[in-house]
Amino acid sequence: MKKFSFLLVLSLLLFTACRKDHVDATNTKTLQSSINDMTSSLSTIKQIKFNEALYILKTFGVEADGDVEELKALGKLIDGKKVPEILTLADEVAQKNGIEWASTSPPSLGEMNIFGDDKAKETDANDVKASSLSIITRPTGDDGSGAPIAIQIVPRLVDGSGNPVSFTGAGLEATLEVFSNGVKLSTAKNLMQDNNFKGFNLKFSSIPAAKVVDNKIDITVSVKTTAKTFKMSKIGLDVNPSALKVPAVPKNDSTAVTQDPNAVIDPNNPTATTPADPNAPTTAPTAPKQPAADPKSTVSKFLSSVSSQNLKAAYETSSNPNWGSYESFSNPTSGFGSVKNVSVKNITTNAANSGGASVNATYDVTDKNGKTTSLKVTFGLKNVNGDWKISSYKINP
Repeated sequence: MKKFSFLLVLSLLLFTACRKDHVDATNTKTLQSSINDMTSSLSTIKQIKFNEALYILKTFGVEADGDVEELKALGKLIDGKKVPEILTLADEVAQKNGIEWASTSPPSLGEMNIFGDDKAKETDANDVKASSLSIITRPTGDDGSGAPIAIQIVPRLVDGSGNPVSFTGAGLEATLEVFSNGVKLSTAKNLMQDNNFKGFNLKFSSIPAAKVVDNKIDITVSVKTTAKTFKMSKIGLDVNPSALKVPAVPKNDSTAVTQDPNAVIDPNNPTATTPADPNAPTTAPTAPKQPAADPKSTVSKFLSSVSSQNLKAAYETSSNPNWGSYESFSNPTSGFGSVKNVSVKNITTNAANSGGASVNATYDVTDKNGKTTSLKVTFGLKNVNGDWKISSYKINP
């Protein structure tokens, strides 16, 4: 009998020793197993808050598409971390995203399970009964001229009569997607805990001006309950073009130090230099090569190349990091590959010096669907080895 008791105690000690107190994200199985081990050592309230923290991190702390990829990204984020570290990280993510959640507050998000294998329960606060989703939008802010600088987007779950549904204590994942001319521009997420949800504040400064067509955007909001995901879209919302995100005109580095070409480097102290022999003939420093052409000729060549679909030649006239690789630049959906024709009305040089220039151009763009848009664009250019290269692109109102 004593021997049996000893073996029982020993087996319990071994079982306890095998339980993990930190996340093991080697694979999905070890991730779930280690999280289960960590959860089992907590009190009931702590278990709920720990699950809420994991949900916050999976939903808002990582960037990935789909539950499987989100789970992998979450594993990388919390691998090796213990419960207190995960709770602290979730607090930081909630605060950063403006979510009213804290690891020290009472449970507030209903039944949370990041592995998604739980069915709805009678007490599941996320099992909200609704018929559809409505969206309220209103311009906000002022750019100084009376024009807005953002749009407030507020979703509401409604019943069959269009009246808001009352619920509290939920943790519904709300997602905002922003498009223009069918191209996705951005995605944002937030947590809908009741039907007084403040929604999303979409700042125009977060939207790239070069990708907005006709100064209009489309939005789609989805809200995920336990049983169903509700979606609603609004098409053709006006934006303030002067408040959109535009690339900054590149500046010359005034802090760069020009080294004396005649300096002699001390091999024992490579960072120090000593003057060359004063009796040696001096050589004047080479001045940067000055562009011979007018900067507007580069803009004219760019527009002509785009119009003729010689996109390689158009890309070679630029040195604009915001346009990315040639594949991105020439993309037939989101890039200049969607252009069928460009009709130039006017090109003028605003200003120019040895290092940079600014050129205004007015032209009509016709896409491959036959839609024509009138544009007023300011091109920023910089001197690259004696050639003007387009370095920025701003669509003006």
